Amino acid sequence: MENKTTFKINGAHIELLALLKALGIAQTGGHAKMIVDSKEVTRNGIIELRRRAKCIKGDLISVGNQKIQLK
Repeated sequence: MENKTTFKINGAHIELLALLKALGIAQTGGHAKMIVDSKEVTRNGIIELRRRAKCIKGDLISVGNQKIQLK
């Protein structure tokens, strides 16, 4: 089952690692790095390997069966 969440960012962007931690997907920064490095994260349908990618409003981030729409 797909799980879709919306997440409001403050400012122009949020770094991918910070987003994963803020959402509780990753417990630590090291865990967030492992998730990104394992190619589990897509951004707008494309695998995102940049740990510090600047995610912006309108992006759709997917991790496993969880989808996060940034607002």
